[in-house]
Amino acid sequence: MERKSTELSVNASHTVLIEGRRRMRITGVVEVERFFEDEMTVQTDAGALTVWGEGLKLGKLNPEDGQVLLEGDILSIEYERPEPERRSLFFRRK
Repeated sequence: MERKSTELSVNASHTVLIEGRRRMRITGVVEVERFFEDEMTVQTDAGALTVWGEGLKLGKLNPEDGQVLLEGDILSIEYERPEPERRSLFFRRK
C-alpha cells in the first residue's frame, strides 16, 4: 500500500511541553474549540490538537500570546490529520 504524505505549513511558534504527565504548556494556540474535564481540543498553528485525560483544568489561557497551560492527568494527545485540498471538477475561465 502506497502511503501519501500530507504536508503542513507548521509555524515554529507552536510547541507542546509536557511536565510529568501533570502539566502541559501549548503555544501557537489560535482557538480553544472545546474543553471538558476529560478532553480538550485546540486549534494551533500546526492544526487541531486533542488532549485526553482526567481532571483536566485550564491553568492559564492567554489569547494574546496564544498560550494554554493545562493541568491534570494527561493520558494522550493527538493531532488531527489535515483534510486534503479539494480540487474543483470544473475549470474557470479568467
